[in-house]
Amino acid sequence: MAMALKMATTGMEVLDECKSSFMDMKWKKKARYVVYKIDEKSKTIKVDKIGCPGQGHESLAADLPDDDCRYAVLDFDFVNADHCEKSKIFFIAWSPTASRIREKILYATSKQGLRGVLEGINYDMQVTDPAEMGIEIIRETAK
Repeated sequence: MAMALKMATTGMEVLDECKSSFMDMKWKKKARYVVYKIDEKSKTIKVDKIGCPGQGHESLAADLPDDDCRYAVLDFDFVNADHCEKSKIFFIAWSPTASRIREKILYATSKQGLRGVLEGINYDMQVTDPAEMGIEIIRETAK
């Protein structure tokens, strides 16, 4: 079993792969986003999906389940008002309306364990519907 980095308040261990995939995205640009999920059986938070460099915001939205919670980090590139290329990292707590109450509580209480090991996040978002993380909202927040 992979070594755990940190325990969340619910006893969920954050696996090393969570931080390493985040660092690969942030520094090496090997991914555009990373989706994380809780594995209740092993009591761990682990990587669920990784978005390739060519994928973007739309692919992330498609990779989030309609009826289950997830965490995600998104590396969003944009050009600011001064025509400079910038990159901002978003932490997204995905909790769709159709997910079970138990899942929502589990993800809410375990969030800080994962969030605490991912250094360099610019913005946090709590999202229950894809429209709440639409490209215009992401772009406006990143300004």
